[in-house]
Amino acid sequence: MKKIAIVGALLALTGCVQVDNYQDVIKHPVPSHLAGYWQSTGPQSSMVSPDAIATLVVTEEGDTLDCRQWQRVIAVPGKIMLRSDEYYNVTRKLDVYPLDRDGTTLEYDGMVLQKVARPTVECANYLSKNPLESQLP
Repeated sequence: MKKIAIVGALLALTGCVQVDNYQDVIKHPVPSHLAGYWQSTGPQSSMVSPDAIATLVVTEEGDTLDCRQWQRVIAVPGKIMLRSDEYYNVTRKLDVYPLDRDGTTLEYDGMVLQKVARPTVECANYLSKNPLESQLP
C-alpha cells in the first residue's frame, strides 16, 4: 500500500497532466505565435516511418487537429488546455501533449514541427469534410 501512495505522490510531483473526460476540458485561445499549421520536416524518431508526416493545426480559438499520415491518414481533433501557464493539446482520444515553442520550431509529442503556410493535401481534405468547431460557419 505504501508503494502505491509513493508512486502516486511522485506522479503528482512530476507535473503529469491527466484528463479523464474530454468534455470537461475548457478550450483556451492561443497566442498568435502558436496558431497556424505546424508540420514535421524530415524523419522523426517518434514516427513509424521516415516517410511519415505529422501536421498539427491550431486555431486561435484553441481547436486543434493532430493529423499524421504514412500509408493512410489518422486525424484526431482536440483542443488547447492551459494549465500553469503551459499550453497542452488534449485530443478526443484523451492524449495530452505539451506545446513547447522554441524559436521557429514547436516540440510536440517527441517531434519537432515547423510552421508552414498550409496543411498537407490529405489533412486539408480531412478538414474540408470534418471542419473544426471554430471553422464551422
